[in-house]
Amino acid sequence: MRVALVHDYFSQYGGAERVLEALHALYPEAPIYTAFHDPRFTPAAWRSWEIRTSFLQRFPGWRRLFRLYLPWYPLAFESFDLRGYDLVLSSSHAFAKGAIPPAGARHVCYCHNTARFLWTSATYLESEHFGRLVQLLLQPTLSRLRMWDISSNDRVDAFMANSRNVAERIARFYRRESTVIHPPAAVSSFPIAGERGQYFLTGGRLVAHKRFDVAVAACTRTGLPLLVFGDGRERARLEALAGPLVQFLGRVSEERLRQLFLGCRAFLFPSEEDLGITPVEAMACGRPVIAYAAGGSLETVVAGVTGLFFPRQEAEALAGVLAAFRDDEFDPAAIRRHAELFDTPRFQERVRAFVEAARGR
Repeated sequence: MRVALVHDYFSQYGGAERVLEALHALYPEAPIYTAFHDPRFTPAAWRSWEIRTSFLQRFPGWRRLFRLYLPWYPLAFESFDLRGYDLVLSSSHAFAKGAIPPAGARHVCYCHNTARFLWTSATYLESEHFGRLVQLLLQPTLSRLRMWDISSNDRVDAFMANSRNVAERIARFYRRESTVIHPPAAVSSFPIAGERGQYFLTGGRLVAHKRFDVAVAACTRTGLPLLVFGDGRERARLEALAGPLVQFLGRVSEERLRQLFLGCRAFLFPSEEDLGITPVEAMACGRPVIAYAAGGSLETVVAGVTGLFFPRQEAEALAGVLAAFRDDEFDPAAIRRHAELFDTPRFQERVRAFVEAARGR
């Protein structure tokens, strides 16, 4: 079986890219087709991979201006020549599912999300601080892309969804069924914590819609120590909100992140994500998660067993939970056992079985 992997683009190393790593491990000979590839943001191990980029890689200033090239993305993925492949396996949160499979091949899509900037565009553009005029000027382009997004679904034979949230959006926007297969975490590679932690921890890509301001403001208000890892457009604004016990670490290595998990009292997750794999990594270390009660957190965190929820995406709501938090109410071993449900081998087993069933159909 000849397999082609298709991924939206490589401009960061996040959850979608970790999923692609697990897929590539299943099909190590498969080339990867993508809009563009910025090797600054991909691991050194990827240098041995066969990565084939689209014509967007040759556009001037694509590293800075990739958003301006939005109207060209559908054509970029339709331009890939996938003749000769038996299986096209796309990893998509926007455009990769629009790749055109050859006659006789199966196209299976792992859908990280229905494109947020298309289907919840008002909320997304506002959270990314696009001005009213820019939002207005974008509407014709977004309308055309929505039409393409719907029509390109006919190229997919079977959908996997990364969460129940995404499965519901696939049903609502695409009128398609999907099977939920949660994304993987390398649980077995994380050590389990022994001693009580010393600080609260949060972090990731510091962008507006992830609402790290809630965690920063809550710990500033309660006078609790908070470490924030990661970088992004929101960092300067978050630093301006922070009190003296909030420390920003910038980007950290995988090993450093493990040490941060081991040393924390709990991981704070104020985002409403489709799933969110960082909380699972914290739980792999036996650390509880204090999460906003919405989105994928409801699928990964078990209240009272692996963590706690706060009801509103507001600093006051989180501060109330932090004030009542007690470390001794949580068993690290029980938290770790729950995290093992998301381990990478389990993910790969489910994907392999789903792909074989889809090929059989």
